[in-house]
Amino acid sequence: MAIRICIVEDDEGIRDVLKIVLEKAGYELNIFSDGEPILAKNYVLPDLYLLDKQLKTFDGLNLCEFLKVDPQSRNIPVILMSAYPGVRELALSAGADDFVEKPFRIQTLLKAIRAQIHEHPAAQPIK
Repeated sequence: MAIRICIVEDDEGIRDVLKIVLEKAGYELNIFSDGEPILAKNYVLPDLYLLDKQLKTFDGLNLCEFLKVDPQSRNIPVILMSAYPGVRELALSAGADDFVEKPFRIQTLLKAIRAQIHEHPAAQPIK
C-alpha cells in the first residue's frame, strides 16, 4: 500500500510538478486547488498533508490549524510551503510539522516528506 499525500496548492504549474515528482517517487496523491474538500471532509484521509500557505480562497495556516484540531487528522503530519519570507515560524505555530520554502529543490521536499513519514510511523504503509 503506497503512502498517500494530500496536496493543497492553487498554482497549477506547481501542482503539475508535484504530481510528476511525487508519483515517480511512489506516492499516491490527492490534489486539490483549494481547501474546500478538506473543510468539508470530502476526501480520503492521507498519510501526510502538503499545503501551500497562500491559497486563493483560504490561508494554508488556517487550514493547518483546522487539521491539527480535528481528531481525525491531528496526528497526520503537515508540511507547509510558502515563498513568503518569515513564514516558517508562523507555520510551526499553526501546528505544521515542517516547512519548505519556495522555490524548493525537489530533493529538499522529498527529504522533508521522508523525515515526516519516518517520524510518524502511523503514516507508514502496512506491510
